[in-house]
Amino acid sequence: MSSIIVRGLDEAVKRQLAKQAKERGRSMEAEVRDILTRAARRPHIGMALLAAAQDVGGVEGLAVPERDDVARWVDFE
Repeated sequence: MSSIIVRGLDEAVKRQLAKQAKERGRSMEAEVRDILTRAARRPHIGMALLAAAQDVGGVEGLAVPERDDVARWVDFE
């Protein structure tokens, strides 16, 4: 097994990790290990889209329409 050291972690993040670990009945190290493992194994949407595009011959000839709309703001009040 490999080890890593995380420096500069915000104290609020550390407290949240400790709280989550306690709620799940495990050490903070086990909690962080689980979080990192799940994050690393999660499919990356960008890579999945790239693979799908390559499977159908790529996107080199894909027409991309020019944007001519203007950004606008919304007043939620």
